[in-house]
Amino acid sequence: MHPIHDVDAILLLSLSLAAKRRPADLLEIITAIDLMQGTIPSEIKLSDAFTKLSAHGLILETDGGYTLSTDAQEMMSGQRKKDDAGKNILRLKELLAACPRKGKHATIQVTPNQLLAAVQAYRKERNSGRSWLVDKPKPAWIPAKELKDKPLPFRRRKG
Repeated sequence: MHPIHDVDAILLLSLSLAAKRRPADLLEIITAIDLMQGTIPSEIKLSDAFTKLSAHGLILETDGGYTLSTDAQEMMSGQRKKDDAGKNILRLKELLAACPRKGKHATIQVTPNQLLAAVQAYRKERNSGRSWLVDKPKPAWIPAKELKDKPLPFRRRKG
């Protein structure tokens, strides 16, 4: 696959995040890109990445959403969870460069206008106050006075 751009690897990483349980729509893919990368690439570059990766059989369109093919899932299984996005993008670019084209696959045409609408919908939801990341509940704080009234259980030493 030549040439390989960062957007190709970013799209694969975001699809692996967004389409874990069911096919992801464009809004979920844009959300995953922003959570992972912090910035959203241009709509034209994302449209080209969809076309290129689907032509190589790495992205499939099912049930109105997009998922990774089995070849792409195998590529993603080698990624380390503890690495940051930059290292994962470099590894994916190396894997994509070595990936031979296997037969003809249907290309997915996602227009820049569709992607622009998804980006605008994401920004509207993000600014509305709804959080995609749920905050962790804070632990209940116990005042020191209550701790003095109740003795704490102690552990017996074994040995």
